[in-house]
Amino acid sequence: MLLLTTIAYAAEEGAPAGAQGLQGALGNYSFMILMIATIVIFYFLLIRPQKKKEKERIEMINALQKGDKVVTAGGMYGVIDSFKDGDIVVLKVSGNTKIEFSKSAIQNKAK
Repeated sequence: MLLLTTIAYAAEEGAPAGAQGLQGALGNYSFMILMIATIVIFYFLLIRPQKKKEKERIEMINALQKGDKVVTAGGMYGVIDSFKDGDIVVLKVSGNTKIEFSKSAIQNKAK
């Protein structure tokens, strides 16, 4: 234990006075700089791409037309038969079977 404290005191005595002042001033702001950098990285890597993807999905939903083949969030494939009351889509899934879904339940267009 005595050896470690002796090394720490020797390191402090060997450093120039100007370097300690700069390190002390930067040490006060280093945590804040690190937090801001982390937030910026999260924004550009996670939040921004997710918002862009959601915006594209909403544009796709608003551009749907009768006869488009789509996939719902539950994985059901169907063809758009008609629209009801603005937010309801009637899908024809098999033969003459028709099911009503909310527009937001449509995940993407099928190929």
